[in-house]
Amino acid sequence: MSEIRTALLSVYDKTGLVEFARALAEHGVRLVSTGGTARHLADAGLEVVQIEDFTGSPEMLGGRVKTLHPRVFGGILARRESAEQMAELEAANLAPIDLVVVNLYPFAATIAAGDHTLMDALEQIDIGGVSLIRAAYKNFSGSAVVVDPADYPDVTNSLGAPIALARRLRWAQKAVAHTATYEAAICNYITALDEDQLDLEGATPLRPHPDHLAMTFTHAQSLRYGENPHQPAAFYAAAGEPAGLAAGEQLQGKELSFNNYLDTDAAWQLAWALPVPGAVVIKHANPCGAGRADTIVEAYRRARATDPLSAFGGIVGLNAAVDAATAEEISTTFIEVVVAPGFSAEAREILSAKANLRLIELGEPSRQLRASAELRWIAGGALLQARDFGAEEQWEVVSDRRPSDQENADLLFLWSVIPAVKSNAIVIGRDGQLLGVGAGQMSRVDSCKFAAWKATEAGHELAGSAAASDAFFPFADGVETLAAAGVTAIVQPGGSKRDPEVIEAANRLGLVLVHTGARHFRH
Repeated sequence: MSEIRTALLSVYDKTGLVEFARALAEHGVRLVSTGGTARHLADAGLEVVQIEDFTGSPEMLGGRVKTLHPRVFGGILARRESAEQMAELEAANLAPIDLVVVNLYPFAATIAAGDHTLMDALEQIDIGGVSLIRAAYKNFSGSAVVVDPADYPDVTNSLGAPIALARRLRWAQKAVAHTATYEAAICNYITALDEDQLDLEGATPLRPHPDHLAMTFTHAQSLRYGENPHQPAAFYAAAGEPAGLAAGEQLQGKELSFNNYLDTDAAWQLAWALPVPGAVVIKHANPCGAGRADTIVEAYRRARATDPLSAFGGIVGLNAAVDAATAEEISTTFIEVVVAPGFSAEAREILSAKANLRLIELGEPSRQLRASAELRWIAGGALLQARDFGAEEQWEVVSDRRPSDQENADLLFLWSVIPAVKSNAIVIGRDGQLLGVGAGQMSRVDSCKFAAWKATEAGHELAGSAAASDAFFPFADGVETLAAAGVTAIVQPGGSKRDPEVIEAANRLGLVLVHTGARHFRH
């Protein structure tokens, strides 16, 4: 591999650029640059060859055309190992370009801002930059390509000698991902534009779903295996700024497994759906415990007490920092993972005694993440939907009896839990504590029976408790089953053709019955 003699620099993100370019110049590298990048370097006292002087052609169309020239692309694409191509380059008086340093206009940031016009977005579609990167990674063995300022030190450490092919490949791999992510954002935007409301100088609305969905992910971790040992698996983080578990910091413990990732994500999302301080315990993607209280330690005690047997080996999610008292409580039983917004020094010291316990420090989901979509793969395609972080609801008391303040608080708490439970879902609780869960049953009345049975098996008294159902009761038997267990107030979406029968049963049994108008299935 040849040394770097000529470098082309054209970047939007100028982080560390001057220091990097100065290091190149000190090693005798000729700097060729464009527009604002060239001015930035010249202002720092560096000698730069302007792109129009390099090509012999002026920039055109307000800078839309500046690098699209045979002198540029010939210098990048000529195969150094081909005597014929190098001779052709020399005959045309073209110089090889040994290093291409480019990153792209902020298209994704522009459309995310929300106050842009369609023309603003279109102007952020980089043409020359993408072409330069693509040409360089096509010929990475001859023309190294760097898109990430974090790699500048790696380049400068390689100067003065031929650059190893493996190192060039690593830079090229980043370059491919850079352009793929960029093109994906453009694809999703352009193919979602509402053609009936096009307005170049205004804000053209987007349809809910693009005609073509493009996504890129970055390999974050290879896993020992998937759900079962015979299934290879890995964790891929969504491209762009780290979010969700990809943004978390693991403070101690073994690496997360495939099932750990699924359950930890469920614990984190449900924990932040509860009032603060709130705690949950997740087992096999379902909550087996949830609690809220005045302190995080008491919230955790309530969550674990929901079903202590199932909590063994579970995943704990907390929406407040772990203090020493909470750490002591967590240490009393076997837990796989704790995810929380923070851990005190005392808590870290206490939990360090359990070397295999994974501690994940991760804050509240951002507004963007709460509004984001979830993708589920099926054979031959994928299903896309918005995350279930709430819906437009109209709570209406449809029973003769109205809820007491305590019953109303219990119904609100249980309704925050129900979206996290596999359908058909029934949850029972009281005083800020989940008492019983009926999850994943094929019959809703069976879910009612199972929730009551789990609660009584754990030693909970259900007299005066409340319940929530993720979908309407198709018959009165579900309400009757819950009432027989001791439930006095129920919240459900309503909407069944047999609602009058269900309401009549609630009134006959002296129950509070509230309709929300919103269903929360989870398959």
